[in-house]
Amino acid sequence: MNTALKRFEGYGVLVTGGARGIGEAIVRRLASEGARVLIADVDEEAAQQAAAQIPGAEYRRCDVSERTDVDAAVAYAVERFGTLDVVVNNAFAATPELALDRLSDENWRRDLDVTLGGAFRCARAALPLLAKSGRGAIVNIGSVNAEQSFGGHSYSAAKAGLASLTRTLAGEAGPLGVRVNQINPGTIRTRNWEGREGVIAALADIYPLGRVGEPDDIASAVAFLASSDASWITGTTLRVDGGVLAVNTTFNKAITEAEAAEAAAAAEAEAAAAEAE
Repeated sequence: MNTALKRFEGYGVLVTGGARGIGEAIVRRLASEGARVLIADVDEEAAQQAAAQIPGAEYRRCDVSERTDVDAAVAYAVERFGTLDVVVNNAFAATPELALDRLSDENWRRDLDVTLGGAFRCARAALPLLAKSGRGAIVNIGSVNAEQSFGGHSYSAAKAGLASLTRTLAGEAGPLGVRVNQINPGTIRTRNWEGREGVIAALADIYPLGRVGEPDDIASAVAFLASSDASWITGTTLRVDGGVLAVNTTFNKAITEAEAAEAAAAAEAEAAAAEAE
């Protein structure tokens, strides 16, 4: 983390789902660069703990599936900071992996309503204020699941919808001077993977860079897209995925192993033929 940068001095920022994991890393990074950040999260205890540990951070309970909560959080951010310049839509809901016939309507609706609907509500509430700031930016946290099948029907559909919302919002917000972009992370080491180091090690093998991501990897990308360094970037989706969508390592490994087996078999056959002579 480059704490020498101070790109967000005087900025007011709202991060949904900012109490833990990727969200907390985003809060920490933007605050380290001078921003005052509101952690908007349903987990009040974790949000309070995070805010207490991060200078410049505050918290407010916010359920992004409720319009009144979202509107109140946006208003509170402006009241506390005097401005709202950046919104990071990180909150999501994800039903544990289920076959289609076991995925209930309730879980489907919840995952889409929090992950996609929450971003919509936050953008709707914040856009006039972001336009007023003169340097407004929205950064949506998507997933590689939006682009390729990694399981999770409702979560993946919501993240794919978020990418589309990013583009349509960019079209509406651009003339107002507000940029809207999305980041699609690959596997990130968060509390969801605690106690599953064997799985993490196995997953690392499918990433061309040889490891899974860390929350700070995503926070760094958010800091770039939210800053004036990205002043001519809008409507884009940035993959922060260790190359997993660009390189089919499983295919390449299978080909390499198959070719090695063929070469070994050919050498064995040649050696056997030589002995027969």
